[in-house]
Amino acid sequence: MKPYTNTAELIETLALEIKSLTETIATLQQEPQSFNEQIIFKYIDTASTGKTKDFVRSLGIKSERGSLFSSGDVSKLIKSGADDISPELLAIARQVVGMKKNKR
Repeated sequence: MKPYTNTAELIETLALEIKSLTETIATLQQEPQSFNEQIIFKYIDTASTGKTKDFVRSLGIKSERGSLFSSGDVSKLIKSGADDISPELLAIARQVVGMKKNKR
């Protein structure tokens, strides 16, 4: 929790956190609108580029290079994004990456 100087400021901070969490939940409850979003949802679900890569491979989808999909392709998609991925969903995936890095 952020430092605060009075109760009103604490209430405002908590209200903003609630709003942010509500928006995050709404984003996660949506259905994927593209295959790239489906990949990002899978990454958020598993928090693993390896498991996400395995999921994409199980569908028989190849990378842009025409080879088997790799963990690096998942990482690149999260880092660089794509036109068919909502910015909100991408932000959540990047938060998951950050959580994993901070856990180490």
